[in-house]
Amino acid sequence: MVVAIGFEGSANKLGIGIVKDGEILANCRRTYITPPGEGFLPRETAEHHQQNIHEVLQEALDQSGLNPDEIDVVCYTKGPGMGAPLMVCAIVARTCAKLWKKPIYGVNHCIGHIEMGRLITKANNPTVLYVSGGNTQIIAYSRKRYRIFGETIDIAVGNCLDRFARVLKLSNAPSPGYNIEQAAKKGKKYLPLPYCVKGMDVSFSGILSYMEDKIDELLKEYTPEDLCYSLQETVFAMLVEITERAMAHCGSDEVLIVGGVGCNERLQEMMGVMCHEREAKIFATDERFCIDNGVMIAYAGALAHASGTRMDFKDATITQRYRTDDVLVTWRDD
Repeated sequence: MVVAIGFEGSANKLGIGIVKDGEILANCRRTYITPPGEGFLPRETAEHHQQNIHEVLQEALDQSGLNPDEIDVVCYTKGPGMGAPLMVCAIVARTCAKLWKKPIYGVNHCIGHIEMGRLITKANNPTVLYVSGGNTQIIAYSRKRYRIFGETIDIAVGNCLDRFARVLKLSNAPSPGYNIEQAAKKGKKYLPLPYCVKGMDVSFSGILSYMEDKIDELLKEYTPEDLCYSLQETVFAMLVEITERAMAHCGSDEVLIVGGVGCNERLQEMMGVMCHEREAKIFATDERFCIDNGVMIAYAGALAHASGTRMDFKDATITQRYRTDDVLVTWRDD
């Protein structure tokens, strides 16, 4: 039985979670929200995390009912992510590990999402679609690694949606992607957009540039809701296509959607149609676990710790570009 605390701060979500043998004891989070039309920058995001991390840590300990003596391992997001916010959580995690005399473990952010998704949904060996503000990857497990079958060759799907929300001056509360989703539900008129699948990879920057360059012209003929609807339908169709191709290659009958964009009901619906046609199952979680959180970092770290994986304190650094397939998965037998 492993009790682990996890610190997540790779982007604008600051999360601290505690797990005990797969049971969630605390899941506390704060989100840095910028004014409409603005994105979040590394320095300001790091300052938000600095200002809130002590309060969130105390809240997590209170919620769990544990004291530091009962924690077995301190986990934090090693990467990928924004350097300055990652550093804030790494420094606090290192400090806690020293003060509490506990081992420390740096978790790959993506693997945190995958293992949390597998825990919550009970998916066995799914093809994983990982979609967030900073990442878009198709992943499947094979021989002790999470292998990347396809990914974005430029910007992530979440970044594409967020930046278009800025063009329309949509609110960033609770998140720009959520507000695009709600607007898209009211859209009726479809605008054909560039559809860019290259083998197993996807590209979103051209779609975004096309809409940014023509926005004034487009708004004469289409409502903002129509444009949100058209953007969602196009980029999600691209994601469903490469997911289906990966499933065919792997002989898979399960799809697990993880990452912040995985909350999107329309994406889940479109993926569900494809899975139904293939007689496959779709698995997804809600915003408690899709959106960046500390619990996923704690749980992934607990799995690694229980399997005997250890990290030297000198290696408790951050890596902004930390590939999913760089991690040796020691906790899976299959």
